Amino acid sequence: MAKLTVKDVDLKGKKVLVRVDFNVPLKDGVITNDNRITAALPTIKYITDNGGRAILFSHLGRVKTEEDKEGKSLAPVAKDLSSKLGQEVVFVPATRGAELEAAIDGLEDGQVLLVENTRFEDVDGKKESGNDPELAKYWAGLGDGIFVNDAFGTAHRAHASNVGISENVDKAVAGFLLENEIAYIQEAVEAPVRPFVAILGGSKVSDKIGVIENLLEKADKVLIGGGMTYTFYKAQGIEIGDSLVEEDKLDLAKELLEKSNGKLILPVDSKEANAFAGYTEVKDTEGEAVDKGFLGLDIGPKSIEKFAKEIDGAKTVVWNGPMGVFENPDFQAGTIGVMDAIVSQPDCKSIIGGGDSAAAAINLGYADRFSWISTGGGASMELLEGKTLPGLAALTEK
Repeated sequence: MAKLTVKDVDLKGKKVLVRVDFNVPLKDGVITNDNRITAALPTIKYITDNGGRAILFSHLGRVKTEEDKEGKSLAPVAKDLSSKLGQEVVFVPATRGAELEAAIDGLEDGQVLLVENTRFEDVDGKKESGNDPELAKYWAGLGDGIFVNDAFGTAHRAHASNVGISENVDKAVAGFLLENEIAYIQEAVEAPVRPFVAILGGSKVSDKIGVIENLLEKADKVLIGGGMTYTFYKAQGIEIGDSLVEEDKLDLAKELLEKSNGKLILPVDSKEANAFAGYTEVKDTEGEAVDKGFLGLDIGPKSIEKFAKEIDGAKTVVWNGPMGVFENPDFQAGTIGVMDAIVSQPDCKSIIGGGDSAAAAINLGYADRFSWISTGGGASMELLEGKTLPGLAALTEK
């Protein structure tokens, strides 16, 4: 990566501004998944171990009104982070002002402070998400000229707490998580060890047009599963029953198939049900066609076998999007089958591009068997599309 990283700057005695991604799920004030907090620990510890004073910024959820602030405070995150670091994390329930400034001035080397939810600044106009220059300059002025961006999950957005601060400090550098995300995803797509197989699932073709087009150029094969299968089926005149379809994307699906030169590989059967919820019958289709009155909710056993053969021998695999409604045990066999095929490849760099695929791997017990699981759904999608991420572009060149 041609950007400075946290290892390239002197941290001792410095007030170091750090953008982390603590946008974690909360239920009744309790964190239900702390993976993003854990992922930020190496960078935070490196800063404190090297004598820096870490001042952390993060958003939590979407905040547009005063009512939206309810249940969106980062106070529970500060408590969890304190436990993980084994030291007190100073939490300031403000995003600017005298209380925040005094707390920062009172920090000693090796201490950590967490600022309140940056999105609270969006209540009076989009100051955070709109990259308000005055706010960005204010936040940048709280430190000593060093900004560490370790929030890959927001790197595809130009906000005050990432791009704005970057533009107002001496050095804006990447943290370890951001560095790893770029190394795994971008390098896998731009300079893959071949054969390179991409696997795309999810419900809509429209969500992944750019990804499909980019990967058809880069990958040796692109396997398609999930709900978007049926838009491709219908584009070819195959019966899809009541399956999900994007009628306005049929021509596009046909065009993608035609220009793929055989690289785009579709399922050959489905697991179908007579309703999405409250169904009374579940069965495998004979072939591609879905029976009338039924809808496809997972790839079928023949497709699992076919996809396993296509994945066999791969040295780089990028996967984004489950093969079916994996949250339901009746429709998770396709996703499990594909994961089994990926993790059984020797010496293969296997990467999950965040979102539902990451949730599937974690929830189904496969997390530690992949080379890398991205922490950012939207950001990883844009990297897979070949786009430049604003948060990354704003960092200081080496």
